[in-house]
Amino acid sequence: MTKTLRIQLRLKDKHACVLRQMAREVNQVWNHINEVSARAARPFSGQPRYLSGYDLQKLTAGFSQCDGIAIGSGTVQVVCAEYATRRRPFKRSRLNWRVSNPKSSKYSLGWIPFKIGHARYKAGQIQFAGQHFSLWDSHGLADHELRSGSFSEDSRGRWYLNVAVEIPELVGPRLPTPTSVIGIDIDLGLKDCATTSAGQKLEGRWYRAHEQKLATAQRARKKRRKALHAQIRNQRQDALHQFSTALVKEHAAIFVGDVASAKLVKTQMAKSTLDAGWAMFKTMLEYKSRQAGVVFEVVNEAYSTQTCSCCGAIPASSPKGRAGLGIREWACSACATVHDRDVNAARNILAAGHGRLAGGIPVL
Repeated sequence: MTKTLRIQLRLKDKHACVLRQMAREVNQVWNHINEVSARAARPFSGQPRYLSGYDLQKLTAGFSQCDGIAIGSGTVQVVCAEYATRRRPFKRSRLNWRVSNPKSSKYSLGWIPFKIGHARYKAGQIQFAGQHFSLWDSHGLADHELRSGSFSEDSRGRWYLNVAVEIPELVGPRLPTPTSVIGIDIDLGLKDCATTSAGQKLEGRWYRAHEQKLATAQRARKKRRKALHAQIRNQRQDALHQFSTALVKEHAAIFVGDVASAKLVKTQMAKSTLDAGWAMFKTMLEYKSRQAGVVFEVVNEAYSTQTCSCCGAIPASSPKGRAGLGIREWACSACATVHDRDVNAARNILAAGHGRLAGGIPVL
């Protein structure tokens, strides 16, 4: 059995000019089908028609054979299919135009998709559309077969290869085999964004640590703010990767609470919620657990903060409502046990996970 893993590798900067020209051609295809789709959806007379990806592919046939065009027919087909896929949920006659002028405030970052088999790895380079792109290979692409993917540009003008590869799944037990289980509580508004039932804490607030420096660069209209944003993102991803990898290696089952981060983004806690990166952290735990054969479950965390993890009661002394958000430690009035707020919640999440295992998990 195999599984698909999407990896990201940075290309050498000397290829930016060629890639930017290919991205401009992709934008031409996008804008053309955007206009054609809008005309078909808003006819002057007759029945409106929403063109599918197959219809758009027929209307763009032959574009790759024009003089001076570097992208192939496979890339044009992927752009048409992606356009139809993105337009469907919005139910609009057209989407936003893709802007190729880098000096424009609405500049669209470069994007060049490709199909499986159209990009090959050979001798440390990626062969695509008659070009050879050098890159920093940190994943050993020579050992994998490249599938579909894309070349993408970030806000600093750096280009990356995003490609899916197939890797074998775990066969047999891990050695040494871990036997411990753990629960994880998330707190999206404080210094520690994640706490485990064993007392381990992941310190967050990466954006908050650079907020003052970023504000100074923004007021001065310096380009350095792009590098600061990238530094914040890289620090967040590195910390989440290290913390999630350690948890997967050391435990046989992981249980997390069902935090509705999408709802919290719409509140006054939006900045802290996005800074914590809870959705990214949960995604990392999920796919790493699957790869390692670790049980991963999302359980209901209702009343996990108020419930005493020792006696199971909800005492009057437990923190409740908005007034109790500032209470980080509390003593149970029923059994006199002193609790750390987040550790106690993580232990209750772990107990709820044990209940799921005892009752049986439907997906397993």
